Order: sequence, then C-alpha cells, then structure tokens
Amino acid sequence: MDELLKEIYNEHLGMVGEGHVADYIPELAAIDPNQYAIAVTTIDGQEYMIGDYETRFTIQSISKVFTLALLMKQMGEDIWHFVGREPSGTTFNSLIQIEQEKGIPRNPFINAGALVITDRIINYNSKPKHVILEFIRELAGSDDIYFDKAKALSEFDTSYTNRSLAYLIKSFGNIDNDIEEVLDVYCHQCSISMNVVELAKSSLFLANSGRNIYNGNQIISPTATKRINSLMLTCGLYNEAGEFAYRVGLPGKSGVGGGIVAILPGKLSIAVWSPELNKHGNSYRGISTLEAFATKLGISVF
Repeated sequence: MDELLKEIYNEHLGMVGEGHVADYIPELAAIDPNQYAIAVTTIDGQEYMIGDYETRFTIQSISKVFTLALLMKQMGEDIWHFVGREPSGTTFNSLIQIEQEKGIPRNPFINAGALVITDRIINYNSKPKHVILEFIRELAGSDDIYFDKAKALSEFDTSYTNRSLAYLIKSFGNIDNDIEEVLDVYCHQCSISMNVVELAKSSLFLANSGRNIYNGNQIISPTATKRINSLMLTCGLYNEAGEFAYRVGLPGKSGVGGGIVAILPGKLSIAVWSPELNKHGNSYRGISTLEAFATKLGISVF
C-alpha cells in the first residue's frame, strides 16, 4: 500500500492550476492550493499516509455524513419524514428545488438537507455543537479535534444563501428552531478541522458495518451504515455524483475545503485533500487520485 500511495501521489503532484480554492468563504480563500495529502485506514487498524498528511483543514460538507449518522442514531427512520433520499441534480445550495418540493430537501447532503438535519440535532441535544464535536472525536479515536472558530465565523457572516434556504424551509414548517442558531451550529460543524489521517479514521466505521474499531462501540446499525453509504454513492458529490460513481465506483463525500473521503465496505476508508476545486465544487485532484486508487487496486462496490 505504501508503494501504491507513493506512485499515485507522484503521478498527481504536479496537477495544480486547473481549478480554484473556495473563495466565497473569505477564510478559505487564503489556503495554499499546492497542498496535497492521502491517507488510508483499514478495518484491521493499518494506516498509510503521504504528503501534507499532518496539515489540518476544515472538513466543510463532509461533516454532513457525521451529523446524518448522529441523527440516525438518535432518531432512526423517522428522519426520512423531513428529508428525502434522491440525488438533487442541482447545485448544493439551490433554492429552486426547495420551493418546488415544499420545503422537503431532496437529500441530507445538499445544504438544505444538512440544515434540516442540524435543526433536528438541536431538538435532540441541549448542547448540539458539543455533541457533534464529541461524536466525531469518538469516531476518530482522538480528543485533539476542534472547531476552527475563525472559519466558522467567516462562514456564518457570509451565509446569505444558506440563510435564504433556511428561511424558505422554515416557511414550509420544516425547521423548528431559530434560524441564527441553526446556522451557528451548521457553520461550526463545517469548520471542524482535521487532517487526512483523522478524516479517514473517523469515516472508518462506515467500512465496518457501523462499528468503531477504536473503542468497539456499535455507532450505528449495519442497516443504517448501508443506507449512509448508498446516499454517499448517489448524492455525496452533488451534481457530480454520477461522474464520481462512474470514475471511482465507491461511496464518497466531498467538501469545499478540498477534502474527499471514500469508503470500500468491509475493507477501508481513504481520505484525500487538495484544495483546488472544479466547477462543481469538488477537488479535481482528489477525484483523480481516488480514480487512480480504485483502478490500480481493482476495487469498486460494483
């Protein structure tokens, strides 16, 4: 595995300048676009990493996987009364779909769906930010994971479209709590800062039928794990999910911080970080890296 990662890393090291870092959140605009890292963790506890694997970045929309798992653990199948399970076919922050579908977001991974998930987490937890952070720390087997408060504030102050989404959803009765509180919790979950090793480790329960290898706890049921993986495959990269499934063939989730995590059920999780994004808001070097990884290993869920 070490040699394979080195080969893939070297093949992609010069792949820069074909996209741009996210600049609609001011704090993200200053990220060095040349940074690049890969980490793999296996369900028997092996870890492999290369590149800038110690550098932390905000996981942004990858956090939606963790909040979905947390709420499924607390709420079960009732969650699907408030959010759908279908690919969106639109941008991650589209308002049009919410109006057309009367406040029910198409899936939990578009921003509208994540806001509804966050709202329900607030309903179930008196200290939602603390609960979310502790949940991710448990998954990663590390207490050394924190919010990046500067990026959370930067995102909160520029959340014009997300505010519009939240108020529109609330007008249909599908958000219970104060919009500013929902946005505050949402922006903080997106600001959680991790490196690729921590990200791969925290996602590994999805490759292990919902069980955390670091403490033995059953985080969610095998059935719920299957459901999340299926949603990652069909919805995890927004309106590029079909292309990702075609090229990579693994459940995955991206974030505008440049991270992507992918799962091979029963085997491993892999996290890649490269800040430059393509037109869909996904790391183009990250996608190419994962395609090479899946192809060279001959792995896929198909």
